[in-house]
Amino acid sequence: MGLLSYPAGGFIIILLASCFLFAELLVKAKGLLALTGSGLFIYYFLHFLTEQASPWIFLLLIGGLLLIIVDGKLFTTGVIGVFGFILMVLGCALPTPSLLYGMLVGIAFVIGSCSSLFFRKLLPDRDYLDKLMLNDRLSSEKGYNSMNSDYHGLIGKEGKTMTPFHPVGTVKIEGKNYSAITDGVFLDKDISVKVISVDGTRIFIDQLNDGVGV
Repeated sequence: MGLLSYPAGGFIIILLASCFLFAELLVKAKGLLALTGSGLFIYYFLHFLTEQASPWIFLLLIGGLLLIIVDGKLFTTGVIGVFGFILMVLGCALPTPSLLYGMLVGIAFVIGSCSSLFFRKLLPDRDYLDKLMLNDRLSSEKGYNSMNSDYHGLIGKEGKTMTPFHPVGTVKIEGKNYSAITDGVFLDKDISVKVISVDGTRIFIDQLNDGVGV
């Protein structure tokens, strides 16, 4: 009887196979981790792809992996990747001869894929991971800086309170509504005000002396 005849054997094989395969997606290993992981998966499926499990189950593993790759490179939403991950788990668990065996294999797949993160401490990350994190960071900074710049452009502009200020409320400036705050002064609705300063996205206003609406 071979190693895969025992649930513990299947657990070990899938644990290592998923760990190496996902590690190849995360780090630059020159294909060595992918070959090792793929070899272990092939060994696993050759054992189970008999009359009790048709070869299409193996396609669940391949299809799930492709969905994860596509999501990581194109969409980066994670939704398609999660669906692909579930397909891979099912592809490993379905051909097993018992429920216990299938559960152990599924658990091993999850543990192994999570363990692949350890390789990021040993080997350089793949370029698309760096680009993904850089793009997210730049997009965030660009959005914040753009908003910050727009708000700073309000300094000196005049507007009218759309709600009472206690001391926070809504002010209308050049046709747009903004949340603003006074220096502790309470104001009524329809009071003419002026933007005196901006701190990040906080707009500070003060009442105009004449109190005439604009």
